[in-house]
Amino acid sequence: MTLAVTTPPLVPFPASFEAAPPVHLTAVSRVIAPAILQREAQSLANAIAWRIGLELVVTESSDVTPGDIFFTLDTESDGSAEAYQIDTTEGYVAVTATTATGAFWAMQTVRQLLDHDADGWFVTGARITDSPRYTYRGVMLDVARHFFGVDDVKRYIDAMSAYKYNVLHLHLTDDQGWRLHSEAYPALTEKASGTSALGDQGGFYTAADYAEIVAYAASRHMTVVPEIDVPGHTHTVTVAYPEFTKETVIMDSVVEGAMLFGQALPVHGQPYVGWGVGFSSLKIDDPATDEFVSTIFREVAQATPGPFVHLGGDESLGTTEEDFAAFIALASRAVQATGKTAVAWHEAGKAPDLAPGTIGQYWGFLEPQPGYEDEARAFVEKGGSLVLSPADVSYLDMKPTADHPLGLVWAKGPTSVETAYTWEPTDIISGIAPEAIIGVEAPLWTESARTMADVFTLAFPRAAAVAEIAWSPQDGSERTWESFRTRVASHPSAWQAEGVTFHNSEEISWIPA
Repeated sequence: MTLAVTTPPLVPFPASFEAAPPVHLTAVSRVIAPAILQREAQSLANAIAWRIGLELVVTESSDVTPGDIFFTLDTESDGSAEAYQIDTTEGYVAVTATTATGAFWAMQTVRQLLDHDADGWFVTGARITDSPRYTYRGVMLDVARHFFGVDDVKRYIDAMSAYKYNVLHLHLTDDQGWRLHSEAYPALTEKASGTSALGDQGGFYTAADYAEIVAYAASRHMTVVPEIDVPGHTHTVTVAYPEFTKETVIMDSVVEGAMLFGQALPVHGQPYVGWGVGFSSLKIDDPATDEFVSTIFREVAQATPGPFVHLGGDESLGTTEEDFAAFIALASRAVQATGKTAVAWHEAGKAPDLAPGTIGQYWGFLEPQPGYEDEARAFVEKGGSLVLSPADVSYLDMKPTADHPLGLVWAKGPTSVETAYTWEPTDIISGIAPEAIIGVEAPLWTESARTMADVFTLAFPRAAAVAEIAWSPQDGSERTWESFRTRVASHPSAWQAEGVTFHNSEEISWIPA
């Protein structure tokens, strides 16, 4: 039998793919898995039922027959914990993984292999061996500029885990709203959580809400990285606890931005709903403020089972360089005192006493602005590593086209799908080893995104593009723009089935659902 070799619409594309006979699904097909993989097996069965209306029985039976999907766990393998294999050559879909995480990513691949013809639905034939390029594959959702409730965050987790993202970075605090309740400082949510950008309604997460998000993310094999942005982006603290903050500094850029967007200037102690940045700052070298910072990070760390806590550190334009350096030393050590690894935006790298081992998140451009490379390299020199989020290619909140109603353009925007796809992480920061980069992240800031429909429209299809950079081998045969734009063209049918809106980019010849 000679198989027609066609490239299946897999995103991200696996490390190794060979064509094989398909497996047709019928009313007697089953999903078979050991007890430890029952959750992943049930997730696949649920996805198949949702997509094609076929309800497959999930069982632990080892009696495999043609048409089944059979999960096994290879605990003897010394490969990546996220690795998996798929093989359809025996008449059933054999899925082998080293851990439940690998099985979950395999499940997402099987979902994308679903197809149909005149004879019904089938799993596209394949022999796949796969594991990720980077261990940190992140998306960031800004819930501070606009607030999104627990159910909305769960939808974002579902949409992003489908593309093998394994980190959800939650930007929990900013000038427009404080979104996580603090037992020690309750006024943060009592006084400073009610508004969002553009004057929209705000909100916050209770301890139970946050625990629900973290647990849901874990069930999708995603780690939550909470961000408390300090010492800048802290106007909400002036509203709740002004004694911990410096006077608001209105610089020319804030005035220009307010005039451009027709927004009011920030007023110290009053809620702010504009888009300006850099005007707020915590007090530096103040015992009460230091205790506030340490306590907040301790509370957040205790509520977060994952290994990372993000301290922000960006755009602190209202803080002198000397004060900024002192504060970053304090904040990075406050995080690490909780047993977590601190993460900070790359500006924190200029602080001489940054806690060793802190991870830097680079948000400059593909061609770094003056000083940004030095700041990013400093994390590596201090025993840390880097996550790359170059704003001109990975920021999902940039306009996808000049006339699009959503998004901004400050990061050399608009940002096309091709621009989001065709960049290489190791080409940006010179003078560091490739292994110093642990991953990439696609942030989505929500100044202009007021609903989840807005969020998804900005995110897709560009989030799928960045996902392939994060997962697939750099030198893979299908790691080309032409291949990607062809493969992603059929994905709207799944997006629409799951209520995920997207930008109907003219760069892609979409296949009707």
